[in-house]
Amino acid sequence: MSDEQRRGGLWHHLDFRRLWIGETVSQFGTMVSQLALPLVAILVVHASTFEVGLLTACETLAFLLVGLPAGAWVDRMRYRWVLIVNDLVRAAALGSVPLAAAVAHVSIGQLYAVALVTSVSTVFFDVAYQSYLPQLVDRSVLVEGNAKLQASESISQIAGPGVGGALIAALTAPYAVLIDAASFLWSASWVAAIKVRPPKPERRADRHLGREIAEGVRFVVGNRLLRAIAMCTGSSNLFSSMSFAVLYVLLARQLHLSPGILGLLTSISAVGGLLGSLVAARLATHLGQGPTILLATAVTAPFSVFAAFVHRDWTLGLYAFGQLLWWMGAVIYNITQVSFRQGLCPPALLGRMNATMRFLVWGTMPIGGVLGGALGSLLGVRQTLLIAAIGGSLAFLPILLSPLRTMRELPQYDGVSQVEIAGPLVESEH
Repeated sequence: MSDEQRRGGLWHHLDFRRLWIGETVSQFGTMVSQLALPLVAILVVHASTFEVGLLTACETLAFLLVGLPAGAWVDRMRYRWVLIVNDLVRAAALGSVPLAAAVAHVSIGQLYAVALVTSVSTVFFDVAYQSYLPQLVDRSVLVEGNAKLQASESISQIAGPGVGGALIAALTAPYAVLIDAASFLWSASWVAAIKVRPPKPERRADRHLGREIAEGVRFVVGNRLLRAIAMCTGSSNLFSSMSFAVLYVLLARQLHLSPGILGLLTSISAVGGLLGSLVAARLATHLGQGPTILLATAVTAPFSVFAAFVHRDWTLGLYAFGQLLWWMGAVIYNITQVSFRQGLCPPALLGRMNATMRFLVWGTMPIGGVLGGALGSLLGVRQTLLIAAIGGSLAFLPILLSPLRTMRELPQYDGVSQVEIAGPLVESEH
């Protein structure tokens, strides 16, 4: 039994609490800007549907451009410093929006640049963040750690958009982004206070960036369980990005919903994420890890279809209910599969494994954003939302066709041998 389990859970782990507090505050601010940036484009810059789609693409484009080398670079650095530096970079980039609004004007080009810079920093932050947690806590409590972190994200998603809508109404969208910039500064201060500081990885004389990237790719692609997860998550993200690219065009421009109402709808939807974080560990224990991963996406994804039929009437409630169920399934899925990935991977490959997964599953998102903007312009917003919902509802098929569907207990790295799980890449210690 780990020290964390003997002491009654991760709330007694000081450094985990610091990471949790910093990430919670950062997530709260992020929820504000996720509502504010598209509204800046729609209401202030008067961007077209396609331009809003491009903005959505820029927010995740870095996962496609630098996702793979980021993992190799992060594995060469101290994770804690990667988190701090990229918090500061995101604070500076987002802070430029209210500054431009105060001294001149905000342009769509600036919004693209801000989205791209924050996207690059998010790549490095997320890879280091998911790799740091197994160094911070015992692997036996990874599900608990991920569940608590996901719960804080869900709480931020509940409260953040509502507060963000009120801030946008009171301050206008460009100045509401300032809240997000400040949140990243706050997050950096908490991460800086973490005491667990693993030594800098040893510099290998024969290290080679291309070879290190290839090791991470082969570890993921060569494992049929990770491959199925990557295919499911990547296709789901493709279609959800298509939907997000045009969703605010429908709600804000065509239905003329106020920022406050938009924030309230998003907050109601995010309640599902909180519920998912609370039941994920119990479901994985009761149903098994593999079946939980399958059911979490297969059962809840079809409810996203309600977005295509929403109007300024009772269907707003139906839309919020559908999004609540969708978020609940997404959070249960993420907690279970991310914990599995972290537990499976040898420590030396964590950064590259996470970066490869991010490249595969987030690299589809800028493609989805561009497709959503293009289809929204050509076919219409509602038709695009319907196509995205149908596609997302089929994302579970790679899991259904893999051994995951019946595996109650998923394999974990035991420090001895991973030949059967990962292939010949990882050296045996026999």
